[in-house]
Amino acid sequence: MDISTKFDGLVLENPLMPAAGPVVGDAEKMLWLEKVAGCGAIVAKTISTKDAHIPHPCIYGDRDYIMNCELWTEYSKEKWINEFLPFYKKNSIGKPLIISVGYTKEDMEVLIPLLDKFADAFEVSTHYVGNDLNQLGETVATIRRLTKKPFYMKISAHMPDPEGFAHTIKVNGANGVVAVNSLGPSMKIDIANREIIYGNAKGFAWTSGPYIKNIALATVYTIKKAEPSLTVIGVGGIASASDVIEFLLAGASAVQMLSAAMLRGKELYAKIIADLPATLEKYGFKSVEDVIKTGLHQELRYEMGEAPTVDATKCSKCGTCARICPYFAIEMDGTPKFNSEKCFRCGLCVSKCPVKALTYHKGAK
Repeated sequence: MDISTKFDGLVLENPLMPAAGPVVGDAEKMLWLEKVAGCGAIVAKTISTKDAHIPHPCIYGDRDYIMNCELWTEYSKEKWINEFLPFYKKNSIGKPLIISVGYTKEDMEVLIPLLDKFADAFEVSTHYVGNDLNQLGETVATIRRLTKKPFYMKISAHMPDPEGFAHTIKVNGANGVVAVNSLGPSMKIDIANREIIYGNAKGFAWTSGPYIKNIALATVYTIKKAEPSLTVIGVGGIASASDVIEFLLAGASAVQMLSAAMLRGKELYAKIIADLPATLEKYGFKSVEDVIKTGLHQELRYEMGEAPTVDATKCSKCGTCARICPYFAIEMDGTPKFNSEKCFRCGLCVSKCPVKALTYHKGAK
């Protein structure tokens, strides 16, 4: 099974790479991700012209999400240029290195010339820049003037016009988009102590992890539909080989993961890569490239079919469907009984059944 992927002159053994963050915060960590975890490419933690001053604690983990106010790298650009990156390049086994940089046009004018000799490509964070597409275009044009390497602009969730974002970076010379950055601002409150915790000076943090996957998928799909020639790297919510395939179907050429590894263990990188061939085969794909070429279709149906049916051999009689039905259309009589007149065919019960005992019947298009 071929799980490699290629784009913009970069060749990856597999489509999974780490996202910029603490797990790639120095050369030692990056080498672990490359050699032990087996990632297809490495992304360095975001470097800016000044090192970040990070509040502590700064990372909160729940079951399906991370909240963080960690900012960019806590190390100076000089430490990266003189220590981390030379050490990494000397000991690397040669997988592509994408260096994340931020944030303004003025920062790019300083950083790109200093980092260009180390990078196979750049990722550019716009998290703190705002929504001004003119400013974005000027930043992209500046980067293109300063490097011949591929570079990808990372879109934040607060960007209200992803199609406009994609068009602006395309016409000014970027190779693609990394979608999406963490969502926010968000807040964590300690009720007992009447205190905001895990926040910056304003009390805010940013949310990432499996919780944001569906938003990230929609952004990847939107950008790829709007500007098919752009490379899209999907990030936000990936936690399994199936998630990787979903992002590839939505339009991504590769993916990044960070939060799920922080929630479930860094060994998750190697597990996803190991699981990918069998998962591809399960869904009838011959390779990662096969998934990328497949794409998605959609059938909208406005006429209702029959009410869901129950497989009594699977039903555990738990009553979940009846409790959650917003149309009061289900009663429990051993197994669920549907009131066909009340049932709206919304599909909620089918999606929530813990034993997959309900079947939804599609109506006419």
